[in-house]
Amino acid sequence: MPVKFAPWLIAAACLAALPLLFSSSAALTLLCQIGVAAIFALAYNVMLGQTGMLSFGHALYFGLAGFASIHFMNASGAGVLPYLPVSLIPLIGGLVGLSFGIVIGYVSTRLSGIPFAMISLGFIELVSALAIIFPGPFYGRAAGHTDRRYGFEPLGISFGPQIEVYYLIAGWLLLVLAALYVFARTPLGMLCVAVRENAERVRFTGFNEQRVRWLAFCVSAFFAGLAGALQAINYEFIGGASLGAQQSTAVLVMTYIGGTGNLFGPIAGAALVTAMTSALSDVTALWSLYLGILFVVVVVFVPGGLANIVLVHGPIWRHDGHLMLALIPSYLSAMIATAICATGLIGIFELLNFVSNSQSWQDSAEIFGLTVAARSPWPWLTSIALAAVGAVLCRITYRWVGHAWHAANSTVSESRSMGQTP
Repeated sequence: MPVKFAPWLIAAACLAALPLLFSSSAALTLLCQIGVAAIFALAYNVMLGQTGMLSFGHALYFGLAGFASIHFMNASGAGVLPYLPVSLIPLIGGLVGLSFGIVIGYVSTRLSGIPFAMISLGFIELVSALAIIFPGPFYGRAAGHTDRRYGFEPLGISFGPQIEVYYLIAGWLLLVLAALYVFARTPLGMLCVAVRENAERVRFTGFNEQRVRWLAFCVSAFFAGLAGALQAINYEFIGGASLGAQQSTAVLVMTYIGGTGNLFGPIAGAALVTAMTSALSDVTALWSLYLGILFVVVVVFVPGGLANIVLVHGPIWRHDGHLMLALIPSYLSAMIATAICATGLIGIFELLNFVSNSQSWQDSAEIFGLTVAARSPWPWLTSIALAAVGAVLCRITYRWVGHAWHAANSTVSESRSMGQTP
């Protein structure tokens, strides 16, 4: 079997094995959420990462496809529309997303940059307002409900158990990943990258950059609609929040944190943000603050996204694995320093939140499962000391990381210049 298929087989094996490692109901639910978010982030990456179009309204196609899928499943279950297996319902969502993408994309892609971003925000606000004015198609202010266990059950698969829904989402994730991998290598996919890098040069070569943006917009809307349909199948309902700007912001954060330069980045970002949101929302009211801080840190210090951190080590690893081992001590020290500083800052934030929202002069506060005397000076002094010491250690260890990284790259560059590496 060709080596080029090995990553795909590994990815499929990992997706198949995840429910065996995390078999609880809560874990399966989280894995399904991550799968849907990953597909949505991959769709958004076609615009942001591949074509360079920043959209604040991409949840429009996600949400409209979700509502359309709910309507179709209800009508098909009632016999009004022909029966379609649940496993193919995502195609309905994809077609709905594509239909709206063709119309809205034709208008909005006439401009690029900030004007395009503002137009995308305007469209999602417009549709959100229409959802209130015309409650029928959008179920008013209530969520639209359905039952995914309708019609026939081929091979005994009803998609009632969450494990069956997980494998449905995982299967579609693999298909979407393969489709976008192929798309990136088509002439259109390469033109998308060219438009992102230099639209004027693309125009000089005889191509219409607006048409390239429009086609990329349509591709992205199709896969966003597919994700919206899977969201409807997973939860068996969909609400107006799926059409809001908050959902668009969420996919932007996922894609940017993970990285926009490759297909692995959006998946990693979706997994990290979804898991982080699920875990932190159960233990602290400040989860959105921590997510915002992570986003700012990535934008400022790791503009290529977290996945880029792994990818930039590829040349070093291929040249000499011992160089990678030499980097580990500096990385570990920097991680420990960052953890110390973060612990102190989290303590300060949580104490401030408790004091500002406490209705009584009670003495104890629960911070990530630990009970502390919030009105005593010791938790405050400890948090401030940890933050200060951590900041000093970060300054020292980050310099160490910089020197180690520069030394490793210099070794690789010198070897290449001497012709010692392929």
